[in-house]
Amino acid sequence: MASPAKKSLIPTTFYDQARNNRRGVYWLTPVVVLVLYLCVMGVFIWLQRLHNDSVMFVSIDQEARQQRLMMVVVALSLVIVFSLLALWRYTRFRTRAESALIAETGFRRAMENSMSTGMRVFDMQGRIAYVNPAFCRMIGWNEADLIGRTTPFPYWLPGRHAHHQETLDLLLSGRTPSSGLEVEAQRRDGSRFTARMYVSPLRDPNGEQIGWMTSMTDITEPKRIREALTAAHERFMTVLEGLDDAISVVADTTEGLELLFANRTYRRFFGAQSSGHAELLGGRLGRFTDETVEVFSKSAQRWFEVHHRMLAWTDGRRVRLQVARDITERRQHEEASRVQQEKIQLTSRLTTMGEMASSLAHELNQPLTAISNYNMGAVAMIKSGNAQTEVVLEALSKAASQAERAGKIISRIREFVKRSEPRRQRVTVTRILENAISFADIDARKRQVDIEKHVPDVLPEVMADPILIEQVLLNLLKNGIEAMEQSEYRILHVVVTDQSPLVEIAVIDRGHGLRDPERLFEPFYSTKSEGLGMGLNICRTIIESHHGRLWAAANPEGGTIFRFTLPCAAPLAPDQPTNSQELHA
Repeated sequence: MASPAKKSLIPTTFYDQARNNRRGVYWLTPVVVLVLYLCVMGVFIWLQRLHNDSVMFVSIDQEARQQRLMMVVVALSLVIVFSLLALWRYTRFRTRAESALIAETGFRRAMENSMSTGMRVFDMQGRIAYVNPAFCRMIGWNEADLIGRTTPFPYWLPGRHAHHQETLDLLLSGRTPSSGLEVEAQRRDGSRFTARMYVSPLRDPNGEQIGWMTSMTDITEPKRIREALTAAHERFMTVLEGLDDAISVVADTTEGLELLFANRTYRRFFGAQSSGHAELLGGRLGRFTDETVEVFSKSAQRWFEVHHRMLAWTDGRRVRLQVARDITERRQHEEASRVQQEKIQLTSRLTTMGEMASSLAHELNQPLTAISNYNMGAVAMIKSGNAQTEVVLEALSKAASQAERAGKIISRIREFVKRSEPRRQRVTVTRILENAISFADIDARKRQVDIEKHVPDVLPEVMADPILIEQVLLNLLKNGIEAMEQSEYRILHVVVTDQSPLVEIAVIDRGHGLRDPERLFEPFYSTKSEGLGMGLNICRTIIESHHGRLWAAANPEGGTIFRFTLPCAAPLAPDQPTNSQELHA
């Protein structure tokens, strides 16, 4: 069985090339010596034959000496042959060793020349003993300019030789940190660069230190990029830390939420824990919409406007970004504004009572005078004895009618002055529409006006006091019916639209239109000869108490459009009862 071919320790093209260059040389010397020996032996044998032919008589002693001489020659021949074989093997071994050494040297030289890291060797006296091509390319000087040079080196920065000398002394002392040294150098063309240098002792085969090996890597561009990234990171963190919004990022894990980032505002309110993020989520796990909600934090005792968003983290994970803005002061201002507005409304009501007193006296004077006259006439007819039943009944009926009118005037004034809070509950808009239209339908049929409603198939519920909203809608319907009494167009439209988080209800007529829209909602202003002018003002008060808005606009086709809005009810939780619950404002 053939033995496997012996492999080189350096299986590269360098070894193959070195072996081919030396092939056929190592056996040349032994072969030349062997050829010379054979020539000598041939001459010796030829001379012996000549001697034997010339001497006829040979003694026994001479023959014995010749035999011994031949034996010595043969023995010497064998020794020479074996010596030549040994020399041949030794020469072959040396040749292969030289080839391997040349190959290894060439390989190391090629490797050093191919490196992008600059290599430099100092001897124990601080002289440059070796530089590789990468180091020469890095600084711009060639090998001949550097080998044997002492301080100051040509690549040192002008004016900073003392600093460079300190760095060199530190290098030669062996006290350089394992992380390397960051040094600045100057190229031959005058440009400067930054390099990171690592130092290790250089030892001979006996283990004795003969110098220092340094490796240098140009880190100018990586340092610039790192500094730019660091500056950008610092700017980014400065902005985030300076925000008044609480910003946090969490990741979902099997053990709960893992807090990945939190800025200063978040840490001030909730500390470095994920519980604050979970509290502000408000049970919205799994909902990754961009909607904004308002949440009250019990731990911080603050109101927050919270915005959620999903994003990809640096490691590829899907994480939750949360931005929470403290709106406690805004809520307090809104509440204070609401209370102040209520006080202003109350003051306005009380202020108008003086105006209402004179108007009330005027309004009540006429029916009271009529009642007195009708009663006195009836009494006079009865006393005279000429009283006719039909006439007396008519007078009493008119007196009763005037008394009823006076009662209505007082009731309307009382309803306006009375300050009562609406009792809001979940109610459907369809229910309010049906009730209000049914009340106004009698008046509409009397004036030959049709009421058409336009309601979407799906509408959210609203938070409202149904009785008050029905009164508002009924007032707007009656105004529209009365406005269309002289119009050729006989259809009054009621349009409902979903404008989440609000529902808008519009009453559209084709009547005489608005004559003075700026004064439309003023107290005691009316376009009717017998009206008090309190209807629309009361309607606006009711709508605003429901956190809605009431306004009027001209109808492009002629007439008026009255619109008001109501807030939608919050969606019911799965475990929340569906029955309506009254909510007191």
